[in-house]
Amino acid sequence: MGIIRKTLNTLILGGAGGVGGFTFWTRNSKFVPIAADDPIFSSAPYLRNNPNKNPQTKDLCVRKVELSKIKPQLLEKEGEGKLVEAFCAGVWGGIGYAYQRRYLEKKYRNSTTTAHQLWSTPELLSSSYDVGTQITDHFEVVSKTPSSIIVRCGDSPLKTGVRDSDGLFEMGVKINREEGVAEFRLKSVFYKGLGTATAPPMPSHVEFAHRLYTKLWMESAVRNVVM
Repeated sequence: MGIIRKTLNTLILGGAGGVGGFTFWTRNSKFVPIAADDPIFSSAPYLRNNPNKNPQTKDLCVRKVELSKIKPQLLEKEGEGKLVEAFCAGVWGGIGYAYQRRYLEKKYRNSTTTAHQLWSTPELLSSSYDVGTQITDHFEVVSKTPSSIIVRCGDSPLKTGVRDSDGLFEMGVKINREEGVAEFRLKSVFYKGLGTATAPPMPSHVEFAHRLYTKLWMESAVRNVVM
């Protein structure tokens, strides 16, 4: 929560446009319900790391972009996953993650246990985000298809077992040629892995801040795929 609050204060409340500017900038990013039978809930990482089926804090943010505004080379290789790779790269290498990236780098980057992870902006913008890629000692790619990349979050990827705080974060894209748009998606599912919980892991005020942060990531990521 501390990182989210500081990021929002730095990039939103402290910006020239303030809250009003942020609201206008993110006006096209919308939250929609996640279906109970969403594939993420039957995925191997979710079932393995939430063995007691504890309650989740979950949300899905969508943003539609006209196909005419997207870089042609990404659409030409959509079937190869280049569009979702660029979208993912925009999340981690963009301005929305910049503060958190620097914070984690100062705290966890070293020449031994985390040297293999992605840390610099050029690395984050150029990675293909294959399964096993670790990001700033906080995320690890656990699934990749031509339209979706899912990372595990909540703690260091060096901790491979069930964790007290855990989650999955999916970056996806769906092309609708009839409407002439690409629908970009950011899906979050957080849960307590260890023990038994009776309530979702995030209180309402933290969930609200997380949703603002998600909108920031969405707009930052979309900038990496449009002309």
